[in-house]
Amino acid sequence: MRGRELSELAAWLYPESLRAPGGHVLSGPGWLLDYPVELDDVRLAWSETPLPPKRSVDQVLPLTDRGTLYDGYSRAVRDIVRPRLMENRPSYRLTGVDTSAGLALDFGLTTFFDVFDVKQAVAHEFKEKWLRGGRALPTWADLPIRTAVGDPFDPDTWLMSPGISTLTLRRDRDGDHGFVLHERDGAKVADGGGLAHVMPAGEFQPVSDPQADFSLWRNIMREFSEEFLGNSEHDGITSGPVDYASASPYRELTALRESGDLTLWHYGLIMEPLELGASQLTVAVFDGEEFDSLVGHGGFVNDEGTAVLHPFTVDSVARLEPRLSGSALTLLRKALRDRGKLLG
Repeated sequence: MRGRELSELAAWLYPESLRAPGGHVLSGPGWLLDYPVELDDVRLAWSETPLPPKRSVDQVLPLTDRGTLYDGYSRAVRDIVRPRLMENRPSYRLTGVDTSAGLALDFGLTTFFDVFDVKQAVAHEFKEKWLRGGRALPTWADLPIRTAVGDPFDPDTWLMSPGISTLTLRRDRDGDHGFVLHERDGAKVADGGGLAHVMPAGEFQPVSDPQADFSLWRNIMREFSEEFLGNSEHDGITSGPVDYASASPYRELTALRESGDLTLWHYGLIMEPLELGASQLTVAVFDGEEFDSLVGHGGFVNDEGTAVLHPFTVDSVARLEPRLSGSALTLLRKALRDRGKLLG
């Protein structure tokens, strides 16, 4: 069974009211917006709160060569899978969501490994019980780790660091609009390998100063720099602080926004059912000529996989559907419905 199908099977554990349209992903009350808001209208606030309770996941941890349990899922992945990208960095932790008047998100801090460990434990438990049960949907009684989570949309009980998945649209003056799809290589990344996803997509993380980097736009710019242009990842150690004002390509991307040749939108948040990983869904719309000048044409390979420009049409998305992640499919269907608004 493909990863998305297994994730959609996990979605059936939850009531229909918590499943986003199409049933591919979950969405908490008020998480997923009916229509997109402009990125600058999303209000971010700093709000550190007590961490959720630590959860025991020993029952899904593999054994080391010495016959002892690994002390975390991330350590096991580093030793056994050995992905190229696997580093423990600070990440922004979701502490609150309010959609009563637009979209307001509260964040504190956590680490990538802390979130990765609990997500992968929940996913591993489901996969194991699914296999042992003859590929039938496990019951809640089979899933003590998932059951102990309680409400997965409550940041007081479940640790969440919602990354940012951005659908990049190329707006063509002749109407031949396109979107970029990224096929992530499981040998190169720790999470999401094997599925086709929107691009860029990455963790919501600071580089060096959590306050200075506390910006959706700055995070998206860094992901564009890394995934589209092949620039090195900013790790906050070798690269130091990012000069968003004058360094390339941040200067050029900001100029495109100011000229109206690049617009950005936010659809709110979703959750992948298998691992209970939260994600923000955003859209970036480039003028076609500016996109070609910045990125180039056709498919290209980067450090995490292969990216290809596809026609932004209903037929194209339907053809690609079997290979798409649940969150990518959810975002693409919303964007196709709203293409008049997004493309202007």
